[in-house]
Amino acid sequence: MARQGRESEVFSLADRYVEQRLAMSPMLATRLGVPGHDDALDDFSPDRFAIWGELATATLAALGTLLEGDELDRIGRNLMAERLSRRLATFEGGEASRTFSVLWSPASDVRRVFEMQPAEKPSDAEVARRRLLAVPAALESWRRSLEADLAARRLNSSRQAAGVLAQLETFAAGSFAEVAGRIARKSGADEPSLLLEAGRQADAACAALADWLRLSYLPACPDEDGVGRERYSLWSSYYNGAELDLDELYEWGWEELSAIDARMEELARRLAPGASSLLQAGEILDGVPGRAVEGTEALLARLREITEGAIEQLDGRHFDIDARIRFCDARIAPAGSAGAPYYTGPSEDLARPGITWYPTLGRTRFPLWRVVSTWYHESVPGHHLQVATSVLARDRQSRFQRTEGSVSAYGEGWALYAERLMQELGALSDPADELGYLSKQAMRAARVVVDIGLHLHLPVPAGAGRLGGEEVAGSVWTAEMAVALLRERALVAPDRAVSEVDRYLGTPGQAISYKVGERAFLACREEARARLGPAFELKRWHAHALALGPMGLGPFEEEMARFGLEDEAGPGRAEEPS
Repeated sequence: MARQGRESEVFSLADRYVEQRLAMSPMLATRLGVPGHDDALDDFSPDRFAIWGELATATLAALGTLLEGDELDRIGRNLMAERLSRRLATFEGGEASRTFSVLWSPASDVRRVFEMQPAEKPSDAEVARRRLLAVPAALESWRRSLEADLAARRLNSSRQAAGVLAQLETFAAGSFAEVAGRIARKSGADEPSLLLEAGRQADAACAALADWLRLSYLPACPDEDGVGRERYSLWSSYYNGAELDLDELYEWGWEELSAIDARMEELARRLAPGASSLLQAGEILDGVPGRAVEGTEALLARLREITEGAIEQLDGRHFDIDARIRFCDARIAPAGSAGAPYYTGPSEDLARPGITWYPTLGRTRFPLWRVVSTWYHESVPGHHLQVATSVLARDRQSRFQRTEGSVSAYGEGWALYAERLMQELGALSDPADELGYLSKQAMRAARVVVDIGLHLHLPVPAGAGRLGGEEVAGSVWTAEMAVALLRERALVAPDRAVSEVDRYLGTPGQAISYKVGERAFLACREEARARLGPAFELKRWHAHALALGPMGLGPFEEEMARFGLEDEAGPGRAEEPS
């Protein structure tokens, strides 16, 4: 195994752990750009959970025997212990296997990995063919896990099962055959017919699993969407890396949403003076010809322009952006994806760039006022800058930190902070772009309210007024109310709003991590600014936050309190990336 970074006991243990994980997860290897695994798929059977559990337990025990080294070792060790412990907790009682959704499931993960499949030469086509032939076995292994959960009456909700069933039906309609055709064309496959046949077999496997879900799994699933306080608290601590006061967050989320809506209404009166509501103002803006692009190619060109413009505005002023990560691609998400845009990081060797993905959901016209701040979130200075900086940080962050250590509140908190930063710097000075930015802020605040409210069965806050034409204050949240809140108070498009609520119900505790994480970043920035006064440098503060790498919110706040106190070897002043 090639050395992955600085020499230390903690970093060596992290290297060994990741190598063992790559051996059991070929899909993770592809995501990281590690060669030699691109012809296989993961095992999703109950055995997989048992094997990983043994590895995690042994790694935690080994961590406990290591002497604490310098600051970088301490940070890397603490992150590894916290992530493995919380992940193990989700495995106990079967939480990790029973909780899936359109956004994250073995079905979507298998389909998504082919978007990162190497396809440059004829030999790559043969590797891809073998991976396509592995799709039936991979889906069958997941079915065995679902069968075990079915026997134990440990089931997902009918909404989530039905959503993944529909996703599988979309895949079965030719999604993998399309992948095979694309790889055949791009690689110059010697025998494209064999590749296409493998794709058709993968499509058929999706159809077979969809049939089993429809006939065997779905009928047994409960209609109840919310998971309850105990299960929600477990997942919340996993996604946020902290034990949170959910009742305080629920109230705070509503206050945030109300304040954001007040500013949105001011802008809406300027932009659409005849509109009777925020929703109508958004619909009027959607119809303005100069504020939309037609066709996916025009959309992708505009998205790349947004990223390039952000890099030009920020590099050398608020960040030092390494030349190796200045490019971030934009692509259309595969059919069957959830409604939200997303980002995939670059390979470890940077041969594959970071990529932003836009799900069109069948649309061909795209209002840009809804898009601009989202692309700052997904690309630069958001996910791409954060993730790609971490990929380069081999002498500061262990391989575990750079690959397996993600914490949603750290990653999504930074990306939401990135949107706010661009607003503060004037990049969203166009009133329509600002309204788009605020609508995304409103959506994230609404997430706090409806995610906690739906899963904990809480009453709608007083003062909510009407949603979907009905008085709702005091009523217990329903999915329909949540969709109406996103539509009417955050201007989320109809299909996206339904997809969003399905997502929240399928991944309890993750949706709150955006606003909760942003709150932590903003609080840490203000604490440093107040403490350091004129000595505070925003560019240095950004470098310090990114150099730390992923961590839970509690440890993050503790580490950021050290900003300005560290010596020359501290996280924000480490040597240049190797």
